[in-house]
Amino acid sequence: MEESEQKKNQPGVTGAFGWKLLERFGVQGVQFLLQIVLARILDPEHYGMLSIMVIFTTLANVFIQTGFNTALVQNKDVTEEDYSSVLWVTLAVAAVLYGVIYFCAPLIGAFYEMPELTAPLRVLALILFPGAVNSVQIARASRELDFKKIFYGNIGGVVISGLIGIAAAYMGCGLWALVIQSLLNIVAATVVMGFTVKLQLRLVCNFSRIRQLFAFGWKLLVSGLLDTLYQDLRSLVIGKKYDSSTLAYYNRGKQFPQFMINAINGAVQSVMLPVLSARQDQKGTMKSLTRQSIVVSAYVLFPLMAGLAGVAEPMVTLLLTEKWLPCVPYLQIYCFSLAFYPVHSCNLQAINAMGRSDIFLKLELIKKGYGLAALVVAVVCFDSPLAIAMTGVFTTVISCFVNAFPNKKLIGYSYFEQMKDILPSFLASIIMCGCVLLIGQLKLPVAALLLIQVLAGVAVYVLLSVVMKLEAFRLLLNMLRSRMSQNH
Repeated sequence: MEESEQKKNQPGVTGAFGWKLLERFGVQGVQFLLQIVLARILDPEHYGMLSIMVIFTTLANVFIQTGFNTALVQNKDVTEEDYSSVLWVTLAVAAVLYGVIYFCAPLIGAFYEMPELTAPLRVLALILFPGAVNSVQIARASRELDFKKIFYGNIGGVVISGLIGIAAAYMGCGLWALVIQSLLNIVAATVVMGFTVKLQLRLVCNFSRIRQLFAFGWKLLVSGLLDTLYQDLRSLVIGKKYDSSTLAYYNRGKQFPQFMINAINGAVQSVMLPVLSARQDQKGTMKSLTRQSIVVSAYVLFPLMAGLAGVAEPMVTLLLTEKWLPCVPYLQIYCFSLAFYPVHSCNLQAINAMGRSDIFLKLELIKKGYGLAALVVAVVCFDSPLAIAMTGVFTTVISCFVNAFPNKKLIGYSYFEQMKDILPSFLASIIMCGCVLLIGQLKLPVAALLLIQVLAGVAVYVLLSVVMKLEAFRLLLNMLRSRMSQNH
């Protein structure tokens, strides 16, 4: 079926967003719960070793998941031959990258003084091959706004791999339980999506089209590589400078706010790119859609991050047990750092949708420049992993202005307008967080304290939304009323 025929059966934007939100929350919610079970069984050292290995597989995966994938979604005209061509190229890249990791595995183990990493890393790196297939499947489903298929694939992968991983952990497999779970996750997701996303693959590789797609995608590839390397650089430094347990606490603290960000912001951005790309010639519409995305994302994510920081200690104690309490400071730092991520990504998606991947790359080079400088200062001047984590707070504030600057010219949405749009939600969230922290001083059982904090936080934020007449609150309320009236 050609692209023009497929568009007739595409779901609407609202339905697509609903399925993407379900996929993000459903999949990551289940994965989050499974990871909590695994964390209670396994030791922090096991997660520290996994974190080191994941750094290298994630870097390799950027070459597969970024660039061609986004180019397939953004390009106006894509044929079945394009999907086949991209798949064969990415599989070839995966083979080369796997070879590099396979032969470098002993060197990586020696560098971190963990020779036992060699075999697990070689096995974990096999995710590159199903990942190559899955990237094309996701591109196909994303183009058609058919996120239901992505949901079924990912939820199947998470449940199957999670249950097997927990069984392996109970059997005493230790680090191997995490490796098995990670590998089976992408394998199962790819197999399940193979039944729903019909790729009419051909033994053909159109290098002319590959060059055209690469002309757009290579800038995103370099940007993604820089971003991933930069994000993992803190883990690389902590893993080398300190022990594996410290790295585990750092990554576990980051995981909680990252889950919220990936769930909500991932849904918004996955739908935004194809929708904005279809309207890239309508400047006014582009600004309106981008503004709505920023306002709603900030309204939802700011209080989630603020509330999560407020309940961090009782939540970690209840869910992960006291052995994971050292992760609390990292969790609170990343709550602030990641809270602004929707502002960054909404601006960057608008830039991508306009076909300006050159600007995207320039912004990444600028941000990574001052981010790297901040990291060097933290490592040289402060002998503390907390100082390394704090560099994210510094860079995220500056990046809000850097990412917003080009869109003043591209779509007429200046950073002053953006700051004005998100400031009310930010202030309401800070007030709410203060109330939650005060309640946290009460001497109550952990479960009761956590419940009271959560309920009080929700009540305070809703009350502030009404008193301050927040635009996003009215927008979401109207959407809810409209949906309820349709159901009746």
